[in-house]
Amino acid sequence: MRIPPRIAALGSVVALASTLLAGTAAVTASAAPSAVGSICYGSLPSQARTTLSLIARGGPFPYSQDGAVFQNRERLLPLQASSYYHEYTVVTPGSPDRGARRIITGKKVDEDYYTSNHYASFSLVNYGC
Repeated sequence: MRIPPRIAALGSVVALASTLLAGTAAVTASAAPSAVGSICYGSLPSQARTTLSLIARGGPFPYSQDGAVFQNRERLLPLQASSYYHEYTVVTPGSPDRGARRIITGKKVDEDYYTSNHYASFSLVNYGC
């Protein structure tokens, strides 16, 4: 079982938060490229919500590939270091294989992207709607 990078990096987040509270660091946010849309959490297929729940719990995941580094070869997601993104399968009922649906996670909290078409397009999951 792979531990999602977001969970493994919690110690780094605590250190960063301490630094920010001390006022010794500045953080700039990079905007997502226009090729990335948005989708409300409640509008996701139930299987995608299940995958997000598994990620939050650290698994277990249904496929051995889940948690693998996502290379962002399509360059549709914001450009980051090579190990920044990880991918997880969204089960597709009736599919004889893993299907085309995935959740791609970044290292930031709630930085989750959904694709229903095997990386042709992405939607950032909006947890506030």
